[in-house]
Amino acid sequence: MHTATVFTELGGIILVLGVLGRIASRYGLSPIPLYLLGGLAFGHGGLLPLSASEEFVATGAEIGVVLLLLMLGLEYTAADLVTNLKQQYPAGVVDMVLNALPGAAMGLLLGWGPVAAVVLAGVTWISSSGVIAKVLGDLGRLGNRETPVILSILVLEDLSMALYLPILTALLAGAGLLAGSLTLAIALATAGAVLFAALRYGRLISRFVSHDDPEKLLLVVLGLTLLVAGIAQQLQVSAAVGAFLVGIALSGEVAEGAHSLLSPLRDLFAAVFFVFFGLSTNPASIPPVLLPALALAFVTALTKIATGYWAARRAGIAVPGRWRAGGALVARGEFSIVIAGLAVTAGIEPDLGPLATAYVLILVIVGPLAARWTLPAAQRLTAAAARRRAAGWTPEVQGGAGVPGPRPDEKAAEGEPENAPA
Repeated sequence: MHTATVFTELGGIILVLGVLGRIASRYGLSPIPLYLLGGLAFGHGGLLPLSASEEFVATGAEIGVVLLLLMLGLEYTAADLVTNLKQQYPAGVVDMVLNALPGAAMGLLLGWGPVAAVVLAGVTWISSSGVIAKVLGDLGRLGNRETPVILSILVLEDLSMALYLPILTALLAGAGLLAGSLTLAIALATAGAVLFAALRYGRLISRFVSHDDPEKLLLVVLGLTLLVAGIAQQLQVSAAVGAFLVGIALSGEVAEGAHSLLSPLRDLFAAVFFVFFGLSTNPASIPPVLLPALALAFVTALTKIATGYWAARRAGIAVPGRWRAGGALVARGEFSIVIAGLAVTAGIEPDLGPLATAYVLILVIVGPLAARWTLPAAQRLTAAAARRRAAGWTPEVQGGAGVPGPRPDEKAAEGEPENAPA
């Protein structure tokens, strides 16, 4: 009887996910907010709480995180990561400072302590690669000059996860300074060794994994990923980082074949992960944190726009491309939820999960809109400022309001040259 209940609940969840995904696709939206809302509806305090399938969903959610990071690693080669790190690291530093600090500051202002502040810093720092890639494709911008700048920032964020997640894992486990430093050292050594092996022996590794039969290739790649993820988890490095490094080590036709084979599995288990995060969040806990989530979303949307603008300017991109780059980076999504999910599992702060849910829901909806409308909005503001300057408006010294200054013909009548410097 228990098995029948589990099948019924799982079938209902997956069917609802499929319907929600079709609705999102029809209106050109990311399905992530709908998956989160579905989890809220099925979770504790929701419309239809589930119980029998919760353990299975929790395991599926962990597999979803592993597959998300594996597929992310398959997108890049070790050479790509090294090149991006050398050329674009200043943009990565600016991105981290501008977008992680607001989250950390909010965590401290809410009185949640330093560990929760580190978690919230990661939530606000990392943009959604999946949402951004889809938006760029939908808007026909994949060939734009600013797109490599956007992708470079996303690559640096993804690479930084290999350092951030082990540190976060150690903090959440309550490890001391010595244990935390040892965990970080292991993570750095592991990442360095994998990058070196991928650069030096990438073809041999890919040749070993490669197989003409899709079934054999799928089993070997998936088995290797779960094995490495489990070992990484045992070493307190994070299963997600282990999966990411496996993806980096594979390249060429093997990476392409594994990507096509694993994409449906990734989509299924990633959707289950978002549902599970919603299941663990009581909808009644969201309204109390809605105002902080809105404030944080507003501030970090502006900081992401500033990050993209600065990085595109540094790359020599024209002004319209700078605004497009900034607007494209606004969306947060899967990895913000991954980071928050680790904290929720560790029981760090009960309000952190609801805040992260509200924050991601806001920015995963605002992100595509920002990508489309940041440039037109900036052009309108610039044109309005130019019109005010042309009309002779100058800021009042004491009151701060704009007051009309003398027109150019009035300056000339007073004996001042019309083109005199202001």
